[in-house]
Amino acid sequence: MDPQCPFCNIHLIPQQRVVLSSELCLFLQMPQEVLAGSGVIVPKAHRETLFDLTPEEWQDTYALLQKVKALLDDQLAPDGYNVGWNSGKVAGQHIAHAHLHVIPRFADEPYAGKGIRHWLKQPENRRPGLC
Repeated sequence: MDPQCPFCNIHLIPQQRVVLSSELCLFLQMPQEVLAGSGVIVPKAHRETLFDLTPEEWQDTYALLQKVKALLDDQLAPDGYNVGWNSGKVAGQHIAHAHLHVIPRFADEPYAGKGIRHWLKQPENRRPGLC
């Protein structure tokens, strides 16, 4: 456990709450102005990236993801989901504790149809010196 980690110590983010839990993982949510219903699945043990998860944590993450989907389907009836990991600072991981983003998506959103890779595929994201 990392004493400075907001996923090891959920009280560090006052509005964060545990919505579902399993043996090895938690599904956490905070009030969201834009991404209604979104949250993260985190291992209870401090693991810096998804590459550090044990096989058991992978299995438990999958099982909890199915429960999260059922809950969000029932509560919000989204039209789709974005589900993904950021691993490392360059990839956008701002908290050094593995976390799987679960984002319900709706057909009436201005960015409906734009997936996880949309912003990364833009020409302005081309690395310098590459054709």
